[in-house]
Amino acid sequence: MPMINYDEQRIGELLRLLPAVPEGWVRAAQELPQARAELAAIVARAEEDAAFRAKVVADLEAALEAEGIDPIPSVVAALRVRLEQA
Repeated sequence: MPMINYDEQRIGELLRLLPAVPEGWVRAAQELPQARAELAAIVARAEEDAAFRAKVVADLEAALEAEGIDPIPSVVAALRVRLEQA
């Protein structure tokens, strides 16, 4: 397949033809950096504090709620993986 070279203006024209991104995707992308930072803080705290780690391992959802984080399934799954690696 031959490669086609487009200039910036043509790429912009092509991008404008795409449908709008769903609002939920935009909101999720905006919240992602804060969520990552919060998860990293929980993992770091669990590494440093054995009592906190025991609490998190015993009931991760409750520990997240106590920290003010909504324990949605994707967050819980990501945190479980990070805690297993820590």
